Amino acid sequence: MAVTLTEQAAKHVANYITKRGKGIGLRLGVRTSGCSGMAYKLEFADELAEDDQIFECHGVKVLVDPKSLPYLDGTELDYAREGLNEGFKFNNPNIKDQCGCGESFKV
Repeated sequence: MAVTLTEQAAKHVANYITKRGKGIGLRLGVRTSGCSGMAYKLEFADELAEDDQIFECHGVKVLVDPKSLPYLDGTELDYAREGLNEGFKFNNPNIKDQCGCGESFKV
């Protein structure tokens, strides 16, 4: 099982952690929400939880809780700039369907 970051996403996370002045990585998870059933949770992590799974890509740690990992296995997190919009983009091979707004998904 693995979760990865593109080089661009890793640079963005590393720069943000440097600006914050603290942090050990990025915490990625899922929660029940949205019109399709599941939504991503994304936050900067300041400490490890006992049961976190740790993946390291381009020098940045990604922390995933064990309940979220089956939904995120194989996911690549990218950071993209498209016109005036920029943000994280999830390339998740487990998605079977997602809502029109792109905020939630089904596996």
